[in-house]
Amino acid sequence: MFRGLWTRVFIEPVDSQAAAELAALHGGAFPRAWSEDEFATLLSATGVLAFGVRLLPWFGRPALVGFVLIRLGGDEAEILTIVVRQPYQGRGYGRMLMEESLRRLYREHTGSCFLEVDPDNAAAVGLYRSLGFEPAGQSARYHQDRASALVMRLDLSGRPLGRAPAGPQ
Repeated sequence: MFRGLWTRVFIEPVDSQAAAELAALHGGAFPRAWSEDEFATLLSATGVLAFGVRLLPWFGRPALVGFVLIRLGGDEAEILTIVVRQPYQGRGYGRMLMEESLRRLYREHTGSCFLEVDPDNAAAVGLYRSLGFEPAGQSARYHQDRASALVMRLDLSGRPLGRAPAGPQ
């Protein structure tokens, strides 16, 4: 692909028809990749939604370079996974995916959102903190190669999106 010739960036809903693409992206990012069937099953389930970031080049087909998968349940949501393809990391695509997801959750009147993150992934932890997520504990069995994950929580009730809460005044 011709990097640098992208004309537009799209954040759009993703459904089970993209399961193979999602599995391929996920497999490039995590030691225990989810299969195409697992993605298809998740995306067909009630209360599960996904957004993808696609780049539209001058020539050729749009390329999926990242996605986020979310599960809604009652008044809470969980970010199940978020992936941005390695060459496109650090360009704001993860933030775009998270902001679109949080806007959707806010419109759905979701009270809070949780996620698990590798505490050694400084870029991800920094992104989540900048969006207002706060540490809420630890979870065992994050990945096969990790003992635990940092659990983070964002209160979505009555707070403008896109801004971390103000510090002590």
